[in-house]
Amino acid sequence: MATFSSSSILFSFVFSLATVAIHVAEGTGEQSPVLFIFGDSTVDVGTNNFLNTRAKANFPYYGIDFPHSTPTGRFSNGFNTADQIARLFGYKCSPPPFLALEKHPYSFKKNILKGVNFGSAGSGILRETGLRQWGEVVFLEKQVQQFALVQGNITETLGPKRTAYYLSKALFLISIGANDLFDYSRNQSGSIRLGKQEYLTALQQNFYVQIKKLYELGARKFGIVGIAAIGCCPAMRAQNYANGGGCVTELNDFAHAFYLATQSLLNRLSSELKDIKYSHSNTIAMTFPVLQTPQLYGIKDTESACCGLGKFNGEGPCSQLNHTDLCKNRTDHLFWDWFHPSEKASELAALTLFQGGSQFMTPINFSQLARSP
Repeated sequence: MATFSSSSILFSFVFSLATVAIHVAEGTGEQSPVLFIFGDSTVDVGTNNFLNTRAKANFPYYGIDFPHSTPTGRFSNGFNTADQIARLFGYKCSPPPFLALEKHPYSFKKNILKGVNFGSAGSGILRETGLRQWGEVVFLEKQVQQFALVQGNITETLGPKRTAYYLSKALFLISIGANDLFDYSRNQSGSIRLGKQEYLTALQQNFYVQIKKLYELGARKFGIVGIAAIGCCPAMRAQNYANGGGCVTELNDFAHAFYLATQSLLNRLSSELKDIKYSHSNTIAMTFPVLQTPQLYGIKDTESACCGLGKFNGEGPCSQLNHTDLCKNRTDHLFWDWFHPSEKASELAALTLFQGGSQFMTPINFSQLARSP
């Protein structure tokens, strides 16, 4: 899927440093970190193609603007957020899915050194998130377990010391949490019904445990993508049609509360764990300028999905088989389908994650995180 290149010049005197510690961005000469990506449909690049799930995007019109108009399983008309971040680091796109790499055991140990994507559409921080709505998904804890298998294989190849160095220079990107909030709003938060604050506390504690597990496995640099203004997606506008079709403020407030809870847990981890570094995006704050002045970003439609059914194209998924509407100009839409951003929107988000200032990124952005010692 993705193609990666490494310099034959830099660090050529030590095999482990040349092939493992860093990868050099093709054509730039700049050091690019190896990427390990975790999360939901915002970063899924084909994981769910291998699952028994209703959360799939391996059919038209998905991928209509991807190279060769290929529907790869990305919930986008083209590149998604994982790809856009990877491209800013000099790669052609996101590293491939773990489940795809696992299908080729003879090349598995070699390929995982180039990075792995564990993202699964419909998944969340909690084990039960997405199960009722979508069926089989790879929840965050299981994604971390998959990484443990990757880490074990890398250690067999490189040995403990070189593996520790390799992982300390890699970026661990996590984009998750929206499905947990959607599930709660659907009263599907599990057999125990919790109040909103109790639910947030459960999310915070589970997120803390999984990030700490990644740290124990060798991760040191974490790029955390916050939840966007999910109350403004076409599906939520369609549900709110009787009230004028505006954003669902309650969901946006929930997303902001999750951002604050995540910032609190990252502060806690920073005080507890040696050498941990992080970059955390206030993605909901990133969203509102585009909603308020879309023309500044080359966006014309911030309400309706480019591809979908019904009100705001938000009453059903994008599918050529279902004769869904498809806009002519995908670059002027904020949303591609009922829940997901367009390729253009993902590109705008990635640019802010990569180089954004303190109003959106705490305490540093992804580019600074990658360069940090």
